[in-house]
Amino acid sequence: MWWKFFLPATTSGRKDTIDRWIQLIVGLALYGFALALMVRANIGVAPWDVLSFGFIEHAPLTYGTATILISVIVLVLWLPLRQRFGIGTLMNGLTVGLWADLALLFVPPVEELWLRCVYFGAGLIILAFATVLYIDADFGPGPRDGLMTGLVRVTKQPVWLVRTVLEGSVLIIGWALIGWAFGTKVGVGTLIFAFGVGPLIQLFLPPVTRWRARRSARLADPAS
Repeated sequence: MWWKFFLPATTSGRKDTIDRWIQLIVGLALYGFALALMVRANIGVAPWDVLSFGFIEHAPLTYGTATILISVIVLVLWLPLRQRFGIGTLMNGLTVGLWADLALLFVPPVEELWLRCVYFGAGLIILAFATVLYIDADFGPGPRDGLMTGLVRVTKQPVWLVRTVLEGSVLIIGWALIGWAFGTKVGVGTLIFAFGVGPLIQLFLPPVTRWRARRSARLADPAS
C-alpha cells in the first residue's frame, strides 16, 4: 500500500513510528546544524560540500540550495541503478540544505583559529551522531549513501573502493569549479573529515542502535 512509504522499514506500532519520525527530523536538523558549523570554521569542508561551493561559484545559489540541488541530481542517478528509496531519503535530500541555511543565520563567523577548530570539531562530532540518528530511524538511506550502495551492488566492487572513487571524484569536480584553491573550502578540514567521519560514525552506531531497540521495545503496541 502507498502509505507504507511513510513507515520505517521496521516498527513495533504507532507510537514507535511517531517516535522514529521525531528521531529522523532531529537527526536531519542536527546534520544541517553540523554542516553550518563546519562551513563557518573556514578550514575546509567535506568533499560533497566542496562541490556545493563549486556550484555557488557559478550560480546565484545559497549553500543550502546548492546542497539540495546536488541531492536531487544524485537521486536521479539512482534511477539506472534501480535503487529503492524511502521517505527518509527524500527528506534528507530536500531538508538538510534548508536546515543548514537556517543554522548559518544563527551561527556567527569567527576569526580566531582556536574557535574555528572548535567549530569544526564540534560540527564533525555532531554530524557523525546525526548520521547515526537518521540512519537508525530506518526510513531509508540518504541520497549519497544510497548512491554508494547502489554502485557497490551494480559494480560488484568493495565498499571502500567505491566510496573512495566517489568522494574523490566529487572533490575533484568541486575543487575544479572553485579554481583549485586551498583555504576555506579545500583545506585541512577536508582531510580531517575524510579520515575522521567514518570512525566517529562507527563509534556512535552501536550505542544508538541499542538505545533505539530498547526504546522501540518500550513503545511496542501490544496489538501489533
